[in-house]
Amino acid sequence: MTFRIRDQRASAMLRPLIRRMPAFDGEPIAVSFLPELTAHRDKILSGDGRGVPVHAGTHLRRREMVLETDLLGNRSELIRIFVHEVHHYVWARLGRLRRHKYEELLHEEMQASARGELGWPAESLKKRLTPEDRSDRTRLWRDYVCESFCDTAAWMYSRKGSHAEWTLAETHRKRRAQRLHLILEEGELRV
Repeated sequence: MTFRIRDQRASAMLRPLIRRMPAFDGEPIAVSFLPELTAHRDKILSGDGRGVPVHAGTHLRRREMVLETDLLGNRSELIRIFVHEVHHYVWARLGRLRRHKYEELLHEEMQASARGELGWPAESLKKRLTPEDRSDRTRLWRDYVCESFCDTAAWMYSRKGSHAEWTLAETHRKRRAQRLHLILEEGELRV
């Protein structure tokens, strides 16, 4: 997978990361930067003032990623958020079998009463889950599983020592890393 990064400074900051990530096959993804990003009614807005502040947004069908310009001042956060967004493309093309393998891991964590997460997107959804969401595989549960997958990838590839959003216990982190490696190594993946 290649990226058309529309900011030279960002391109230079992300190049080493892109080299160490798994090689995914697929059409290029356009990456741009805009200020004051918010999410409002399933849309990403810039400087509008409506909605919830966000670091990034991804338009899967258009193969576009928009990142907050403030991230250009913080390389480690840029990398973390970029990896998270890239893995939304991966998740969309994983296929049912691979997604279920990751979902099984989260069921095991829930049975073990694991607390915490590896990012705010998953953590905010996890806090809203009910036992019925999990058993019925509701939209909220499926969204949580996706965000957890993307946050886990961001944790794995960021190479950062710690982050305030990484509240999941080390034993669960290790299991997630092992499961994610297995899932991603199962044959060629076109994203």
